[in-house]
Amino acid sequence: MAPKLSYVIEFVDDMDRAVKFYSDVIGLTLKFQSPGWSEFSTGDTTLALHPASKKNPAGNIEVGFNVPDLNKFHEEMKSKGVRFLMPPKLQDSGGILAV
Repeated sequence: MAPKLSYVIEFVDDMDRAVKFYSDVIGLTLKFQSPGWSEFSTGDTTLALHPASKKNPAGNIEVGFNVPDLNKFHEEMKSKGVRFLMPPKLQDSGGILAV
């Protein structure tokens, strides 16, 4: 089964302004808003906004994929020459793997 795009995370300087843009201008449905994390419904994929930082300046984007078996996917990608920043790591929301 191919990976499925589940999240797009945009790092923003001004959460309120970004939320207003995506809801009022673009017309996305806001799931929830907080100072540290906001989400919009966009069908099968969620658009999330997160405050910018030195590590992730405003405008940076991260994408998240769902895969049936994170460890297997990690091994398959390594065999194809993909380099990872860290090994698979379990979190409350599921597993994470950074490229």
